[in-house]
Amino acid sequence: MKKNLIIYLTVIGLIGLFSGCEKDGTKLVMSTSPIAPAIATMPNLTLTRATGANTLKFVGTPVDPGFAASATYVLEACAKGNNFVDATTILSQVQDTSMKITVSDLNGLLLKKFPADQVSSLDFRIRSVLVIDAGTGAKPMVYSSANKSADVTLYGLPRLDLIGSGITQKIESALGDGKYFGYVKLDLVKSFTLKNPDANIIYGDNAGALKVNGSPIAVPASTGSGWYTLSANTTALTYAIAPYMIGLVGSATANGWNSPDTKMDYDTQTGEWYITTNLIVGEIKFRHNDGWSWNLGWNPAKTSLVHNGDNIAIAVAGSYTIRLTITQFAAPETGTFTIKQN
Repeated sequence: MKKNLIIYLTVIGLIGLFSGCEKDGTKLVMSTSPIAPAIATMPNLTLTRATGANTLKFVGTPVDPGFAASATYVLEACAKGNNFVDATTILSQVQDTSMKITVSDLNGLLLKKFPADQVSSLDFRIRSVLVIDAGTGAKPMVYSSANKSADVTLYGLPRLDLIGSGITQKIESALGDGKYFGYVKLDLVKSFTLKNPDANIIYGDNAGALKVNGSPIAVPASTGSGWYTLSANTTALTYAIAPYMIGLVGSATANGWNSPDTKMDYDTQTGEWYITTNLIVGEIKFRHNDGWSWNLGWNPAKTSLVHNGDNIAIAVAGSYTIRLTITQFAAPETGTFTIKQN
């Protein structure tokens, strides 16, 4: 019987201490020896396609600063000894029970920076960002666990190459089961076919279905050029294309709070959305497909992005480079970003 890989980051909430309720407010008493979070156990991280649907579990302990606070926990990985200079964020969210990730999702994240079918030595850590309650206005405090090292083996993914799309790109099968998926940049005037480079088979369109040696697949005219999700099933001979465009909206952008948003580009290696654009003094947020059902703004502590969060202020007009990492796309969406004036 196949044994499931279990991977769970259990973070049990914070036990805090309020001291001294006085007429002028509540005092927070900081422990003289705050207890940082810790990774208690590490799983076997030899990842395989056969176990791709299994759930992984990291077991951890909570941060304890000595007072009540809400916390965001971030599970990160980097090359061993790199001191998290170029870290991969595995999960990031307000957490009080557990963090889960499947083998295939972790494999896909780490493949953006580490090679397939080889052993890579990585460091892992839990980073906690605390937001103090009681309206003190104090800055968030960050506590990180000690590094835990582990050897990780990733598996390469079967792929379909887009032929004729104008750039080198592909969609991949996380489980090797004939079901492929990816983010692709499509041009309205450039139809394409899908090639399996291992079997040397070309797939195209046949009245909306997939067909061996079918016609080139056209980009939807209604949405035009831009980023899309593309899925294909070479067993059922089906495919689907859907717009997947992340953009900036707000008074600091060219169109203000109106559509269309200022569209960002996507880095398929890092999984980041990025843009260099001119902004004026005002505010911005991030939206998906020009709609408000999915949008990201500041959390109350201004440490990460959350669904329907606060507007992000732009205090100085100029050219900016912005990079966005979506840490959770499904509702409620979360993310992190960097912004730099050029």
